[in-house]
Amino acid sequence: MIDQKEPTPTRERILETVDRLFYREGIRAVGVDAIAAELGISKKTLYRHFPSKDDLVVAYLKGRFRPLPAESDKPPAEQILRNFEWFARSLAMAEDYRGCAFLNALAELGSEEGEARKLAVAYKESRRLWYRALLSRLDVDDPDTLATQLALLIDGAYAAMLVRKDPSVGHAAIAAARVLLKNAGVSIAAGKPASASPTSDHPGRKPSPRGRT
Repeated sequence: MIDQKEPTPTRERILETVDRLFYREGIRAVGVDAIAAELGISKKTLYRHFPSKDDLVVAYLKGRFRPLPAESDKPPAEQILRNFEWFARSLAMAEDYRGCAFLNALAELGSEEGEARKLAVAYKESRRLWYRALLSRLDVDDPDTLATQLALLIDGAYAAMLVRKDPSVGHAAIAAARVLLKNAGVSIAAGKPASASPTSDHPGRKPSPRGRT
């Protein structure tokens, strides 16, 4: 089990280093020896804070996630499109982009069962469920399918950014989301939705899509 006591400076350094190495080089590629060497600490010290590499992976994924905002009194379609707009901005601001950390983790973990894979699946599913909850407030035939389609646009933009290195894919995702909503009979305002801060629109400590759901 991960030690849940108040973080120490060493623990914080470990988390920062693991976040950087796992995202940049991959979970499988980075071993405990490399992490300890990067930090300049012994493996014994590392294991004192995180007893296994699995615990490090779990902590890494937890550190990459923030819950999506609770439903507000704003129109559901506006909330969804504001989320897409923040995502587009975050793609444009991304540095050292390596795609979605959760998708990357799932690809590396494969069919391996464990807490890390369950967390990654839950975090990826959270956005779709958030969309579905909002769409359920509207008169649409199939909120679940529409939520899935919207979530696919986000994951498609993550992949397209890796291939094309073109942040404009985020704006293409916004345009596609508007088409999906309109075709489902959802009334949306003309033009772009108002900007919002990343903390209110989308999980993440910085406006970067490097791994947020």
